[in-house]
Amino acid sequence: MSSITIQKIGITHVGTQIIVNAANSSLAQGGGVCGIIFNAAGSKQLRQACQAIGHCPTGSAVITPAFQLPAKYIIHAVGPVWQGGQNKEPQKLYGCYMESLKLAKQYHCTSIGFPLISAGIFGYPVNLAWKKAIQACQDFIDQNPDYNIDICFAVIDNTVLNIGKQTLQALQNVS
Repeated sequence: MSSITIQKIGITHVGTQIIVNAANSSLAQGGGVCGIIFNAAGSKQLRQACQAIGHCPTGSAVITPAFQLPAKYIIHAVGPVWQGGQNKEPQKLYGCYMESLKLAKQYHCTSIGFPLISAGIFGYPVNLAWKKAIQACQDFIDQNPDYNIDICFAVIDNTVLNIGKQTLQALQNVS
């Protein structure tokens, strides 16, 4: 049975088969979650793998090996920069979660660890980011009843954690 959980843990310690990187469209090593993942995986190897792919459009995702991380793969999901919500940011944010989950299924993985994509330096409001993230994950679970996956959100900020748990509870009580 598939599940969605939220934990106070660093993304590189989540213990899933896939770790999702909050990537930029050029797949370059960045700051924040992206920088932490690159450093933990082995920056040189991961940079080379990303350079071989070259680009990923906003709202989509690509996959690389996890190299030195305790996971099989890294999915690089490109979330939108918040511009007020009028430039398809919600659809693009939803898309990067959905595409990540489709890749997880394609690669026969049964656990995936997400950060809260776009809610950091990309400026997406935390409460709206949680709603879109959880909606996409729940929709994927509902659309794939024959496929079991454990989805874990890894966050380190208490406020972000609490908003996420409240949002998850509210959305699961509605379904």
